[in-house]
Amino acid sequence: MKKIIVLLAAFFVTGFAFAQRMTSEEYIAAYKDAAIAQMKRLGVPASIILAQGLLETESGNSDLVKRSNNHFGIKCKSTWTGESVRHTDDAPNECFRKYASAMDSYNDHSNYLYTSPRYASLFQLESTDYRGWAYGLKKAGYATNPRYPQILISNIEKYNLQQYNDPMDGVRTVPEDIAVMKESKAIEKKEIPVAEKKDAGLFQKLFSNRKNKSNQYFNKLKAVMAFKGTSLLAIATENDIALVKLMEYNDLTIDGLLKEDQWIYLERKHKEGNRDSYTALENESLYDVSQVNAVQLAMLAQYNGMESTGQVKKGDIVRLRPGGAIIKAVVETTIPRTHEVQPKEGLYSIAKKYNVTVDELKEWNSLPGNDLKPGQQLIIAK
Repeated sequence: MKKIIVLLAAFFVTGFAFAQRMTSEEYIAAYKDAAIAQMKRLGVPASIILAQGLLETESGNSDLVKRSNNHFGIKCKSTWTGESVRHTDDAPNECFRKYASAMDSYNDHSNYLYTSPRYASLFQLESTDYRGWAYGLKKAGYATNPRYPQILISNIEKYNLQQYNDPMDGVRTVPEDIAVMKESKAIEKKEIPVAEKKDAGLFQKLFSNRKNKSNQYFNKLKAVMAFKGTSLLAIATENDIALVKLMEYNDLTIDGLLKEDQWIYLERKHKEGNRDSYTALENESLYDVSQVNAVQLAMLAQYNGMESTGQVKKGDIVRLRPGGAIIKAVVETTIPRTHEVQPKEGLYSIAKKYNVTVDELKEWNSLPGNDLKPGQQLIIAK
């Protein structure tokens, strides 16, 4: 009789434990809001977060998640300073991070992906591209299981997790502490790249004789040479300047990575240049001229009767102080410049190319009409 009672007790305990196991649907219901919050915070697709959580925690039932609230199997690594637990995974008794709550685990997972340089390419994908994310995670080394992407995709499509993905509307605002953390890791990962040499590189020509390119003064202002791909936030952080101020100093309206090598000023540019005018070295934007000469873009546009988005041509003279509009550079030859007419080329396109009028072309070349022949020589300046 005593033996029967023991067996019955064991049966009920086992049955109770089994009843307490979480189903996949229950896991999704419990944590979908946390996944969506992380997607909106840093851009990791909610479907990927949930699929990883399902797999790593065995739908919330793994020994590791119960002992550590670690929903994504993130190991301690050398940078982890929090609590930890030992768990056998790829090797016996490995160190895994321990969290106070599931939300802490979800936060750390997003932070880990966003700030690790090896996952940076994933954040160029649309947040709806769960397939790209699944294969990208495996390629970047997140998991050792060769079928990891297929398992994630299978879970996503089986439970319709893609319904929680949210297409990005514009640029996602990243918390400043996370952005700084990302920049710090990127700097630790690699040295600052050396600027590529350009045959007609404006800054190479102007400053090639200066030895210290990391910290310069131009027009008596402090500036740094920043290379293509450098983050404005990294420059601001390194120089202890608020990002909004740095953007204001450099007439920038959009945060992000620099699209080309350029000087970035660490203080407000002047309203006037240190000389009367500047002769364009190549086809430049008015913004380029403002950065080269440390003159505020709005003032430069005003002095030259231009829009701030305007372009100037090689040889144009740009006023750096009040006193007139752009003046054409004087041609140092008395021989009129000519143009050889190309097939299908007309007077209008030629006039536009050389910034003259059709009537001027007709007058200079004694043309009775608009007809041109390929190979015909036209005078295009006097």
